[in-house]
Amino acid sequence: MKLAFRCSVLLLASALFAVPVLRATESEPLRVVIVGLVHGHVQGFFSNSIHRPEMHIAGISDPDRSLFDRYAAEFGLDSALYHADLEEMLRTTKPQAVLVYSSTFDHRKIVELCAKHHIAVMMEKPLAVSLQDAQAIERAAREARIQVLVNYETSWYRSNRAVFELVHAGAIGDVRKVVVHDGHEGPKEIGVSPEFLKWLTNPTLNGGGALFDFGCYGADLMTWLMNGQKPLSVTAVTQQIKLEIYPHVDDEATIILTYPKAQAILQASWNWPFSRKDMEVYGRTGYVITVGPDDLKVRRPGEKEEQIVAAQKVPPTSGDSLTYLRAIVLDGLKPDGLSSLETNVIVTEILDAARQSAATGKTVTLKP
Repeated sequence: MKLAFRCSVLLLASALFAVPVLRATESEPLRVVIVGLVHGHVQGFFSNSIHRPEMHIAGISDPDRSLFDRYAAEFGLDSALYHADLEEMLRTTKPQAVLVYSSTFDHRKIVELCAKHHIAVMMEKPLAVSLQDAQAIERAAREARIQVLVNYETSWYRSNRAVFELVHAGAIGDVRKVVVHDGHEGPKEIGVSPEFLKWLTNPTLNGGGALFDFGCYGADLMTWLMNGQKPLSVTAVTQQIKLEIYPHVDDEATIILTYPKAQAILQASWNWPFSRKDMEVYGRTGYVITVGPDDLKVRRPGEKEEQIVAAQKVPPTSGDSLTYLRAIVLDGLKPDGLSSLETNVIVTEILDAARQSAATGKTVTLKP
């Protein structure tokens, strides 16, 4: 009987997670420029994507020439790529998309400038440091009719995509509680670059500490799972456990979101012994828990124990940020909930309310 249950789970998972294979469009490379070099994720971009044939880097802009020189020496970048002035670079290189690796605070002015030149933007999470900035970004994008996308590492986890399919297929019943864990030992402890650490620990440039740095992941995933529905209320508690290291921002945060028939607990931390990004989704009749980027633990009605299930492959456009960006800009793919501007304005509203709640000790009710 147990074997039969296990087989049924695996068969259901295969059916739910199966996706059509999309063939990559064969056309000229997407012409991009890089804005900002102070975000540590740019290191991964240079390491993994600089020579991808479907993309062409037309320019790199950062006011600090020494940062460019450092990356140029490490990755063999042509010095002709450097531009001190962003608008001059946009005007002369005429890119199709901009990849943003600045502080979160700078996102608004970068998007507003790109909107002036009608150029699509993909930035590293989160969207903005305040709801006011998020709404200004939304307004600029709408008026210029440009795409503005937010890149999260977890958007490309097959396990998260599989959870979404299970939930929306009704396999675990209506969602009742979601718990999301995101964090690591702390940015200084894991050895981020000095320029990255400088703005991550600045409440103006980052919006907060762990609250914004990692709270955004859970807010993004929950908004996606709830089909863009805003929570009714936001309650948050933050702490400065390592005050001697992070004197100006929180390093520990817990956010509680309430919905008419569901609740989410978002745990964001710079204090965990190991890095983790995972999610637990409890429905009315079962549950599913992500195990890293590729696997799940699933338990449905009638089963005496949970089953380990490997998430199936996703379409190429859901596999990584650059393939996704290229499909949107060149092929007209519609943005999905995780990276879309609409979702991430809500994410920023949640984070803004969480910061207010933590500061006042009161629950914040969101406007419908």
